[in-house]
Amino acid sequence: MSRAKRMAGVGMLSVMLGSVSLPLLAEEETGDFNPGEHAGAKRLVAELESDGVPAEWAKHQLRQAKRRQSVLDAMEGAAERRLAWHEYRDIFITDQRIEEGVAFQQAHGDALAEAESVYGVPRDIITAIIGVETYYGRYRGSHPVLDSLATLAFEHPTRGDFFTRELAAFLQIAHEQRVDPTTLSGSYAGAMGYPQFIPTSYQAYAVDFDDDGQRNLWNNPVDAIGSVANYFAEHGWQKDGAIYYPAEGPDSAPADLAVNQTTPPDTSLNTLEKAGIAPGVSLEEGIEVSPLVLIQEDGKPSYRLGVHNFYVITRYNHSHLYAMAVAELAEAIEDATRQVQGESDL
Repeated sequence: MSRAKRMAGVGMLSVMLGSVSLPLLAEEETGDFNPGEHAGAKRLVAELESDGVPAEWAKHQLRQAKRRQSVLDAMEGAAERRLAWHEYRDIFITDQRIEEGVAFQQAHGDALAEAESVYGVPRDIITAIIGVETYYGRYRGSHPVLDSLATLAFEHPTRGDFFTRELAAFLQIAHEQRVDPTTLSGSYAGAMGYPQFIPTSYQAYAVDFDDDGQRNLWNNPVDAIGSVANYFAEHGWQKDGAIYYPAEGPDSAPADLAVNQTTPPDTSLNTLEKAGIAPGVSLEEGIEVSPLVLIQEDGKPSYRLGVHNFYVITRYNHSHLYAMAVAELAEAIEDATRQVQGESDL
């Protein structure tokens, strides 16, 4: 079977410890989400049981989950919500992150080349995603995933339904793979492994890219490379397509133009012209774009025009700042790699 078709089912957490024993149900630790007392946890147990997860096992796990105020605070203070472009860029586009991106490509060149061939996603984009998400696997998250997802599922004021689905997926995965969910760590939002997949994405897009029988995004960069590429391909990445184009515009962002959207591009060149924005290159007639206004350190805006592949990057993280950082880091890694290759040819 081709790797392009090896979608993950719920079989990826076998990557952790193989046949790890389930926790003893006799150990009755009580956290903040005891299904006997918490209505949301009780409903979740019933839903999981209908999907084949034993109720007593699910109850035991939820009894151990702790409410984490730090998780709720982190959600409110996410960098994408509070930073200007120049501040956000300075976090991710650094000499060290670029150099380590080159090193990551050198270490995993074969896997990146195969992922590019199978899925049509450039190696530089795959590398940049892993570089932005976890610094090439160095920082994979220290928050207990069970606690994070339970806190967000039952305590978040607006996204409880979303995180309840993620918590359910996480517990389904852990049960089927006989992994103790209390041992798994990730981001404050429950994202896991090299590429920081949330549980439903882990279920849907992880692939066994090195054919070892495991879908291991926790410790296997090769599987992570294939899985990131698969994620982008499934979300409609256009091979050899542009991500954005440069543009020029007024000193103040147009007030009557929707900018920095993470929806499919829908702004015509005629609309841009009326707003005083001009593409920096010649574009085909009829193209639709997403106008981007990026605030620089001097407080002035710079302009870019996102196209379809820019939108695809925002499917990974619904932020125009995130997508722009990935695109620029990929460009910087590509340039640095060429320089290193040129020097080696001397």
